[in-house]
Amino acid sequence: MNRLLRSSPAAIGGLVVATMHAAATPFEKIWRGAGRMLAAAALAATLVLPAAAQSRQAVVRDAEIEALVREYARPILKAAGLSKSGIEIVLINDQSFNAFVAGRRIFINTGTLLQSETPNEVIGVIAHEAGHIAGHHQERLRDQIARAQTMAVVAGLLGAGAVAAAAASGEGSLAGAAGGLAMAGGEAARRSLLSYQRGEEATADRSAITYLEATGQSAKGMLKTFQRFQSALSLSGARVDPYLVSHPMPRDRIANLETLAKNSRYYDKPDPPELQARHDMMRAKIAVYTAGQGAAARLFKKLPTGLAGQYGDAMNTYLYGNLRSALQKADALVKSNPKNPYFHELRGDVLMKSNRPAEAAKAYATAAKLDPAQSGILRIGVGQALLATGDPDSVKKAISEINIGLERDKENSMGYRLLAQAYGQLGDIAQAELATAEGHFYAGAYQDAKIFALRAQQRLKRGSPGWVRAQDIINYRAPKKG
Repeated sequence: MNRLLRSSPAAIGGLVVATMHAAATPFEKIWRGAGRMLAAAALAATLVLPAAAQSRQAVVRDAEIEALVREYARPILKAAGLSKSGIEIVLINDQSFNAFVAGRRIFINTGTLLQSETPNEVIGVIAHEAGHIAGHHQERLRDQIARAQTMAVVAGLLGAGAVAAAAASGEGSLAGAAGGLAMAGGEAARRSLLSYQRGEEATADRSAITYLEATGQSAKGMLKTFQRFQSALSLSGARVDPYLVSHPMPRDRIANLETLAKNSRYYDKPDPPELQARHDMMRAKIAVYTAGQGAAARLFKKLPTGLAGQYGDAMNTYLYGNLRSALQKADALVKSNPKNPYFHELRGDVLMKSNRPAEAAKAYATAAKLDPAQSGILRIGVGQALLATGDPDSVKKAISEINIGLERDKENSMGYRLLAQAYGQLGDIAQAELATAEGHFYAGAYQDAKIFALRAQQRLKRGSPGWVRAQDIINYRAPKKG
């Protein structure tokens, strides 16, 4: 969990309405304003409307959390007919309760995982987002944006024509009315688009209920989520026009789903105790690493006594306390459950921070061996520890471990940076620069990637696999920002 990778996930919120290709006129200024409103309204199909800064958030990479969330998602995606669609789940380092979809990716805030008291609540969130993907809502949203754009353009043109006519006649009152016509057209288009989005949200809610029923799971977690939103809205004291938001009001969502949820024979079905225990440990980890000591302490008081509390205490000691004590606590966790890979991973983290990389490498290797998900992150961790020893033979082993990790996790930009460091220590500058190019590429720094790819090509044999990969990076054209 101490390994956080920063990148810029592209959310559908990047959709932008094109501006008119004409000289600047009073109408064009109106249209540009309407276009901004439409673009803002056309954000991703989400459980909760995402903040504008989503695309700048840090992506959290952690083997334990990713494995657990994928386990939550697997039966839901199968029920939605998406198990073979290459759906990825990406964790965003944000404390708000939020999730959204972009392409074939479901983005989930760490705040959602931290605030969800049961696995069922997170599973409900995933089921809702799967409903958006299975229903092709993003593609349909683009069509609706085009229609709304046309509505605004037509109204704006009528208004602009009326403004010109009024100006020619010298009637100021007519000019004001004509300007109002243009503005009204943009507002009508915006309301139409928002109404469509509310309908899609309601559809995704119903789809989620279907997936939960098909997988023998309760919809109680979904209702609890909407009750949480309703409570937050009530406490805020804000007065919200239900026709000017992209999601149905929480109370309406509860009313629409409550009967369906409670009629299910699975409504009172609890999460398996083992899964709940893993969920609690995940929450403890997120609290310690992302929310600070205070938040972690508050959570530990709520969690039942057991492994989750011990795990959180060990991680808290590792980050903020005495390393010798942290190692003792990690050893105690390993002794209590020697087959838990993430306890061994924590032990490796403590040893790395204690400047004992050779021992850390062994701990990480044990974690990787025990890991049922075969996460590339853990193999890269082994390589990082071996690299830190500085021993040439260990560095060669590090390259092997990191490459295995990258085969499983191809977009792990940190892995490429470690690989570049390893090749650099061995004096293989060509491969170091190619790995650096790969790291920049998967981090979204395409210009830097091209620079290092060109440098790598100068040292690589023309036509070799490395040379060809460098050429692919050089030729890559980044999608235009919408």
